[in-house]
Amino acid sequence: METLVVMVLGGIYAGGIWKFLSGFKRTNFTQNKLILALLWPVLLVNRSYRQNFTKALKG
Repeated sequence: METLVVMVLGGIYAGGIWKFLSGFKRTNFTQNKLILALLWPVLLVNRSYRQNFTKALKG
């Protein structure tokens, strides 16, 4: 059961990275693309990042 939970959370994490990277051009960010993508769950507490993350996901 724990394996299933880890796989689901890993899929959500990977999906967030993929969606953010595919919509990065819609954000106000200009650099550190990979770092911002890898740290997306932690950075969502920041209001500005959260708004840009939402912009990246829309498309």
